[in-house]
Amino acid sequence: MSDDPGSSSLEIALSLHDEGWLDAVDGLETRAEAAVRTALKLADPALLEAGPLEVSLVFTDDAEQRGLNRDYRDKDRPTNVLSFPNMDEPDETGPVGIPRLLGDVVLARETVLREAREQGKTPADHTIHLLVHGLLHLLGQEHEETAEAEAMEALEREILKVLGIADPYAAQAAREGTHG
Repeated sequence: MSDDPGSSSLEIALSLHDEGWLDAVDGLETRAEAAVRTALKLADPALLEAGPLEVSLVFTDDAEQRGLNRDYRDKDRPTNVLSFPNMDEPDETGPVGIPRLLGDVVLARETVLREAREQGKTPADHTIHLLVHGLLHLLGQEHEETAEAEAMEALEREILKVLGIADPYAAQAAREGTHG
């Protein structure tokens, strides 16, 4: 347990559905916990102060992710990360002492590793970026509109910087001739 003020009010349930994650990302559990805590602290600090909170992280494979993507999004293909919010409003309260389930973030190993390789990123950094991205979706962040996307990317950059992870959008911005 850390001395972070929100530590005792946050439970992170990590489910490993694909053992290959253990070889792909050293210190997966520790890195994932740090990412969740940092993202919540920077994106919505009041959420932890509102009482006990639980976040579920599922590390799976492409086959399971494809089924989830098909069943819940009508897209019959694997995807890197899926988010399943459990609360309409992340700051809503529940019964005293019972953790509120923020939702589930599910990552597919083969897709994440392939993308990391294609983008020249480490598997650990890309995994944590996608975990942060998925968590921000649980908090209501979206990227359908340009302004939303820019705000979400800025928050991701801030969180990843605190975690010591290079800006995942820098190479894309350089290719497009933009700054940010």
